[in-house]
Amino acid sequence: MGQKINPLGFRLGTTRSHHSLWFAQPKNYSEGLQEDQKIRNCINNYVQKNLKISSSVEGIARIEIKKRIDLIQIIIYMGFPKLLIEGRPRRIEDLQMNVNKELNYVNRKLNIAITRIAKPYGHPNILAEFIAGQLKNRVSFRKAMKKAIELTEQADTKGIQVQIAGRIDGKEIARVEWIREGRVPLQTIRAKIDYCSYKVRTIYGVLGIKIWIFADGVIIRNP
Repeated sequence: MGQKINPLGFRLGTTRSHHSLWFAQPKNYSEGLQEDQKIRNCINNYVQKNLKISSSVEGIARIEIKKRIDLIQIIIYMGFPKLLIEGRPRRIEDLQMNVNKELNYVNRKLNIAITRIAKPYGHPNILAEFIAGQLKNRVSFRKAMKKAIELTEQADTKGIQVQIAGRIDGKEIARVEWIREGRVPLQTIRAKIDYCSYKVRTIYGVLGIKIWIFADGVIIRNP
């Protein structure tokens, strides 16, 4: 029997760090967790609705949230920040007002910052959005996966594995298709593995996309 574990949680404390940094009492922990999810959903929905993106790639790699008593700091890591910088600072102010309205913050200040990523296609979330856009446009899944691997190679990664599951190409029986290029050492904890799981709705149903990227070499610690 295969033992599955999330590659990001598996490496917390070695090559990965938390995307949310805050402290709460045990009875309030679930509320803080739900609040983080609402913030991320609100930002993603804003980007989808208000920005006209020709390539269907939002470019959000990750959203980090740091909470203090009277301040919530949000850092959005984007591969294509010109999407938000075009109307800056009006865009960011509009986004802050939207999040404030959604979560009804009264006694806490909200601060949103945008950080540009040098090589966007080296991040699995952006790559998964690219593949999802290709599948929605009825591009062959094999062609979409090969194109994603070509984009990743330009980002100087060591290896990549892409998996698509569901009713691929509208077949009656769901199946799993995957392709790998280079090395993806999932059992090595010190290997910098980046991972994401993404859902895409097509006319045939929901497809699941999983991407593993071996971003860099293995971290060697002194004994």
